Amino acid sequence: MDEFCGSKFWDNDLTWNTNNPDLTPCFEKTILVWFPCGFLWLASILDVFYSFENRSRQIPKSPLNVTKFIITLLLIVLELLMLKDAIFPTADRYIYPVELASPAIKIATYIYYLILLTYSLRKGVQSSGVQFVFWFLLAICQAIRFRTVIENRLSEPIDVLQYVLEVIYFPLTLGMVLINAWADVRPKYSMDTQTSQNPCPEIYSSYLSRQLFSWFSTLTWQGYKKPLEYSDLWDLNPGDKSRQVVPRFDKYWAKELNKSNLKRMKKAEGQAAYGKINGAVQISKLKKKEEQEYTSILPALFGAFGGSFMFGAFLKIIPDGLAFVSPQILDLLIAFTSSNQETWKGIIYAFLLFLSAFLSTMVTVQYSHRMYLVGMKVRTALISAIYRKALLLSNAAKRESSTGEIVNLMSVDVQKIMDLIPFVNMVWSAPFQIGVALYFLWGILGPSSLAGLGVMILLLPANAFIAAKARKLQIMQMRKKDLRVKLMNEILSGIKVLKLYAWEPSFENQIMKIRKDEIEILKKAAYLNAVTSFLWTCAPFLVALFTFGTYVLIDPENNKLDAGTAFVSLSLFNIMSMPLTFLPMIIVFIVQAGVSIKRLNKYMNAEEIDPDAVTHDDHEPDPIVIDHGTFSWEPDTVVLRDINLRIKPGSLVAIVGSVGSGKSSLLAAMLGELDKVSGRVNTKGSIAYIAQQAWIQNATLRNNILYGKPFDPAKYDRVVEACALKTDFEILPAGDKTEIGEKGINLSGGQKQRVSVARATYNNAEVYLFDDPLSAVDSHVGKHIFEKVLGPKGLLRKKTRVLVTHGIQYLPNVDDIIVLKDGEISERGTYKELLARRGAFAEFLRHHIETADDDIAELEDQSLLQDLKAVVGDIEKIKRKRRPSETAGSESEAGLSDANVARRRVLARTLSEMERRSSQASIKSRGSRGSHTAVDQLIEKEKSETKSVKLAVYLDYFRSGGWIFSISTFFLYLTCQAFSVGANLWLSDWSSRPPGNGTESNTGLFLGVYGGLGFGQGFAILAGSFVMAIGTLKSASNLHWKMLQRVLKAPMSFFDVTPSGRIVNRFAKDVDVCDSTLPFNFRLWLNSFFGVASTIFVISYSTPIFTAVFVPVSILYYFVQRFYVSTSRQLRRLESVTRSPIYSHFEETLTGSSTIRAYSEQDRFILDSELKVDYNQVSYYPSIIANRWLQVRLETVGNSIIFFAALFAVLARETLDPGIVGLSVSYALQITIALNMLVRWTSDVETNIVAVERVKEYSEIAQEAPWEVDGMKPSKTWPERGEVKFDHYQSRYRPGLDLVLKNVTCVIQPGEKVGIVGRTGAGKSSLTLGLFRIVEAAGGSITIDGKNISRLGLHDVRGRLTIIPQDPVLFSGTLRINLDPFELEKDETIWHALELSHLKTFVRTLPAGLEHEISEGGENLSVGQRQLVCLARALLRKTKILVLDEATAAVDLETDDLIQQTIRSEFKDSTVITIAHRLNTIMDSDKVMVLDKGEIREFDTPTNLLENKDSIFSSMARDAGLQ
Repeated sequence: MDEFCGSKFWDNDLTWNTNNPDLTPCFEKTILVWFPCGFLWLASILDVFYSFENRSRQIPKSPLNVTKFIITLLLIVLELLMLKDAIFPTADRYIYPVELASPAIKIATYIYYLILLTYSLRKGVQSSGVQFVFWFLLAICQAIRFRTVIENRLSEPIDVLQYVLEVIYFPLTLGMVLINAWADVRPKYSMDTQTSQNPCPEIYSSYLSRQLFSWFSTLTWQGYKKPLEYSDLWDLNPGDKSRQVVPRFDKYWAKELNKSNLKRMKKAEGQAAYGKINGAVQISKLKKKEEQEYTSILPALFGAFGGSFMFGAFLKIIPDGLAFVSPQILDLLIAFTSSNQETWKGIIYAFLLFLSAFLSTMVTVQYSHRMYLVGMKVRTALISAIYRKALLLSNAAKRESSTGEIVNLMSVDVQKIMDLIPFVNMVWSAPFQIGVALYFLWGILGPSSLAGLGVMILLLPANAFIAAKARKLQIMQMRKKDLRVKLMNEILSGIKVLKLYAWEPSFENQIMKIRKDEIEILKKAAYLNAVTSFLWTCAPFLVALFTFGTYVLIDPENNKLDAGTAFVSLSLFNIMSMPLTFLPMIIVFIVQAGVSIKRLNKYMNAEEIDPDAVTHDDHEPDPIVIDHGTFSWEPDTVVLRDINLRIKPGSLVAIVGSVGSGKSSLLAAMLGELDKVSGRVNTKGSIAYIAQQAWIQNATLRNNILYGKPFDPAKYDRVVEACALKTDFEILPAGDKTEIGEKGINLSGGQKQRVSVARATYNNAEVYLFDDPLSAVDSHVGKHIFEKVLGPKGLLRKKTRVLVTHGIQYLPNVDDIIVLKDGEISERGTYKELLARRGAFAEFLRHHIETADDDIAELEDQSLLQDLKAVVGDIEKIKRKRRPSETAGSESEAGLSDANVARRRVLARTLSEMERRSSQASIKSRGSRGSHTAVDQLIEKEKSETKSVKLAVYLDYFRSGGWIFSISTFFLYLTCQAFSVGANLWLSDWSSRPPGNGTESNTGLFLGVYGGLGFGQGFAILAGSFVMAIGTLKSASNLHWKMLQRVLKAPMSFFDVTPSGRIVNRFAKDVDVCDSTLPFNFRLWLNSFFGVASTIFVISYSTPIFTAVFVPVSILYYFVQRFYVSTSRQLRRLESVTRSPIYSHFEETLTGSSTIRAYSEQDRFILDSELKVDYNQVSYYPSIIANRWLQVRLETVGNSIIFFAALFAVLARETLDPGIVGLSVSYALQITIALNMLVRWTSDVETNIVAVERVKEYSEIAQEAPWEVDGMKPSKTWPERGEVKFDHYQSRYRPGLDLVLKNVTCVIQPGEKVGIVGRTGAGKSSLTLGLFRIVEAAGGSITIDGKNISRLGLHDVRGRLTIIPQDPVLFSGTLRINLDPFELEKDETIWHALELSHLKTFVRTLPAGLEHEISEGGENLSVGQRQLVCLARALLRKTKILVLDEATAAVDLETDDLIQQTIRSEFKDSTVITIAHRLNTIMDSDKVMVLDKGEIREFDTPTNLLENKDSIFSSMARDAGLQ
């Protein structure tokens, strides 16, 4: 090389051993030229690859790219001018090869750069990373050359032209760096078919901006100024959207499935051969084993995203290696402070510390970004795969797991896999870091280093034991929490009943009992966490103590603990402690993710519906054909056998049969939903399917009907009219634009089914399959729909229709009837043909008449009725034979014909439907009066704080826990950090003592004091953790108790406008945050805060001048932190809000998968799901970027602190001991992690303290009147007589709404039986609510036995009245608790009540008797039994006033009779007020009160009112067919 240059290549005296370092001219002309040029030539492969992959094309001319061309051409000219002297030298000058080679290499490189630039512009690349790095490296190299040229101008004779060229050269290269730091203009074309309206600026940002995440700064600024909204966010990058991510995964998943199928086929061949030799038993065993082998999703995931993942893994090696550079430089720095080396060397060391830390930051940030991005794509792919699989699952596969379990795969298991991806590389990274650290420690301390490692390893089992114990406690706590939340959910579901019965105190005690057990478990877990904190606080100090103790004691003469040894070892121990801490956690995460992958594998390999079960041969003449079809729902259980069926085009075919005969199964077979055992099924043309249980989407009514079809107003109106939906649209708050809740929660059963029929009708399919939709609607509505939609004159008259029905009134109008019996077609023919045969159809009719009441009266054709009687006999005798009690039930019923009884049943169903409409109408009236309320908003919008949490919330949290605990915790954590700093200062002093100065004899003292300070630190953190545990749990307990009390005492109006799910969320999620998350956040925040504070203190103590830098750095830190927290908090909220619809849509799809398949709408629903995932990722992606944006800035602040700590130590080395320098810099090296953690925990505390705010909000809600009023307590026997007097009584549901009762004045005499009737919305139920003070009087009064009830305590009123509500609400718990929650009654009394309510026999048969466990909502009892339990409750109270809010509307007539008999006998002396939905139940009342528009219109005996033909009651009776 010396000959190549004509001078020395390297000179130590010139470069290192000097006060003014410089590089040799040869080095500058070779390495400083070749290195950047070589980089461009090698890295250009990547540049070309990324340009080729880019999805944009053609960047037009712009000032930026034109300037790049001009400057590069200028540089080529400069090089040519420099080369001229080398090519044409003067006679006295010898030209060395380097003078020709270097300019030539540069010229070639610049020309190559221009080619690359041109290619990049054509491919639409706005900013190239390779090109930026090339110019950056060239500028650094040129800067060194520039300095040499400037310095040499005085010491050597110069060539003016050469000098000018060299001086111009550097600014031009610097200019190129600046130009390349900006992105070029946007390209003209994009290869993406869908262009975004609001593209992410990342796509159009420069390489430098992408590395520093500067492009994200606009959003942080926006988030700082105002709370972010979804509209502020950018679209996803095209490569991150579902339409690009999902096909990539699908390709590899299909490959894996094909591989597995080939393996199974080979195995199957082997098994067949094996079976012939050894028999069938061996084959079956192998089959079972083979069935357990699932195709794994892992290879497919790796195939799709492995490239990005492996590149990320490669990046991880760089920061892991750079971590060990800092201890080596620290060693050099400590050695420098105790030597006479030149100052510039110390500055170089300080700069190298900064550079290694900064490079580590930049690479770590890119690694984390890529890993999170891979995680995000994996989530997108898996959610899509799970969703699409759900649309293919067979019925047997569906039965294996509940809907909730399948939804959990998407919500929980996918999340676990996604959360693991950024950390999975720790599996190899942690052992790598530990191994390298041990290698360096061995070099410094020798075998003594193993003592420290031994301590670390010994602590692992202790932590494993604590972790196992903590997991057990967590499971116990989750059980208690689930129990508490379940009970709370039931309380809220039955809150009206609780208030009517005045049972709140009993249930409050039950909740608090569970809560007490939960707090005890949480206390144990918190104490365990305190021990964990103690161990991990003691761990680093114990490692240092044992290591240094072993080191100085095994060879006191030779092993001296100097500053270099002590602090370099400490920094290596710090590096090692991180992977040792994380490795056990990562292993747990991997195990959890492994379980999730197994669950996903099982699901993804589940049995699918056979796509070939139904063929679609268009050459078949008939639209539906089944030849010799045998079908089953699951293996070995045949439900339909030997079905032969052909349905003619345009015909209306009815399928009838008794319950369980296979009617719905036959439709399922036509749709391909059943397993086809044998035979052939063919359908022709599009199909519309109406399921028996109407499936309604969470969308507007209109969208439910349109079902993806374009809106045609004329057609739509015809369909709505035909399906009898017009009236419903008028009642609903926003007509057909009203949003329907999940599972159609705000629609009645009849409305849901009519919407389902409308959807099918609007769909305009060729074949219609109706699975008994008319049974859910009133018979007159059913008749209307049959005539207008299904029948011979209906909208679908030209379509092929198959109708499963129980309604015999429709059968005379169908073309063909198929009779099913025991899974076989027993008969087929027209109505008259089948009647004439007197076979299975006649038997079906006879059985049906015995069980149904409403169909016979609907047969209008008398000749058909006569035919029916001729076949089945005397209908009246059949019906009387079935229910002998019916005609003797009451005087009013005795003379009624069966037709009238039928009409009563029709009326009952009609009135219940009207009640549902009434509630919708009342909601409409309430909603329309709010000046700013959206018309379709049924429920008040949940309040959501968007700004930072107020100080008052923090103070409230600390106050709830007790100020003494809060202050003590702060003081103990401060003490812990003081001990830590003290121990390190002591170590610094020890290591700075010169050897031979009595240090050998004082080794024991030094070790003892060091150990004592370390243990002091451990015990302070232990005490602090204990005190904090007690304080935070006390706070959580008090907050929960306050909220529970206030919610239970809230008026019913609060529950009307607040969904129970929202309240449950406060008691579940928010209370859990207060219990567990907040204490954890506060503990880590205190650790991080004092960690940062101690670092600043130690550096400022070591080098006071650092305080001058600290002020601007802390200001910068504060702003970065505030920008991040405000933006991140809102992004998290948006991500959370947009996540729920994904799972809701999936759950909805699982429920309606058969309907979706029938309509062939799978693709639309898959697209909907993917769009919802993309919609969620739009807010998730910025939250990832926010963390990276913060990391770059915070770690740069931290790296600056490292630099200044080292620099000031260098500049002040004359006044500092090496131990102080080691202490200062080793503390500084940990600052980046501490700063990151501090911001993270600050953000988490701010995010989670919102839970306290939400709990506090519900602890301040308005309260109803007091339960008891001092001095106004009625006597124990009140009410003695049961007289009820209304005096100008008025009421409204909530302030600001219209009156629902107006000027009600009447007297109900003691013992009088009064029925209250009225049309929809008349105010019947409002009267009951007023009597129980559920709704308070807006004017006037109610007096019971002379006492104005508004002056009494609520429980004194409600506890002395009895009600049997319309809905029989039961709670989970024992039967006894459901009857007597306060446990006041004796067993004999309860048994007597059960006997009177006709339940004694049933309860006697139960093994547990009164202790029989009632399931949630009383699901393990029939509706009738539940209503009888409510009757038993009433009998136990047996007060003088009984209110029946139509207690029998939901039960069969038999149970109705039992209840009526008991009430007549047991409450004969009581005042009975009946809110009637069935007029027949009040025909024998003493008086009837007719309400209309909130006013009493009529109040007289039923006989008098019926005699007056102009009375409202008389007209209602006529409408109901009772007159």
